[in-house]
Amino acid sequence: MTRKEFILILEGSEEIAPSVKHLTFRREDGEAFSFVPGQFITLHISTPEKVLRRSYSIANSTHEPSDTIEFAASYVPEGTASDLLFSMRLGDKVTATGPFGRLTLRDEQPGRYIFVATGTGITPYRTMLSELAYRFKHHPCFKVVILFGVRKPEDLLYREEFTAFAEKNAWFEFRAYYSRAQLESPLPYEYEGYVLKAFSEIEPNPKQDIVYLCGNPNMVDQVFFLLANSYNFPSDIIRREKYISSN
Repeated sequence: MTRKEFILILEGSEEIAPSVKHLTFRREDGEAFSFVPGQFITLHISTPEKVLRRSYSIANSTHEPSDTIEFAASYVPEGTASDLLFSMRLGDKVTATGPFGRLTLRDEQPGRYIFVATGTGITPYRTMLSELAYRFKHHPCFKVVILFGVRKPEDLLYREEFTAFAEKNAWFEFRAYYSRAQLESPLPYEYEGYVLKAFSEIEPNPKQDIVYLCGNPNMVDQVFFLLANSYNFPSDIIRREKYISSN
């Protein structure tokens, strides 16, 4: 599906983890930007050879219409898009289209949502928090668990937001898995190992759970295979979006 192009102006750039920036843009035309939590935008980056298209999940803290768009970007060595985004100054512009994507909450009432992410794949779930809170207020009959896999504690994006949300909402659980860290005094939500380890602990159940996967393609494929073959999950209740690093 095509969307009309629009211009974004950089308003904020903050390093939120090693080699990861949270970027805030404003639409040049001032129009409100409407999207569904979980969708992404596509940047159009001009090079001497061609126009490159790179997609980023929208990371706004709320999905209310706004003329600002936020997303997180990881630095990819020798990546054209990375070089552009990490060298942009306030006021610089870039062309975009969107929103796109189907990694969104649907009109369902599962017993539990399981959201799995690695790296910047956590950003769609940040935007979903306000929608989940709204749904629980009207139908308080489900639980949510986020399984976030990173290498080390310093790579844990939006840590304060997710842990604060968990403290305020008993139906919401946040679990962080560190693949390359040994924890001497882990916090209640911290675990060692790859995020795949979590499934033997949370006991996924295809009769009540819906699973969302976002991030590294290897993780997405491994979790999908595990759920389909070890827990008999049908494919229609496993929603996937892969993040592929490219130049």
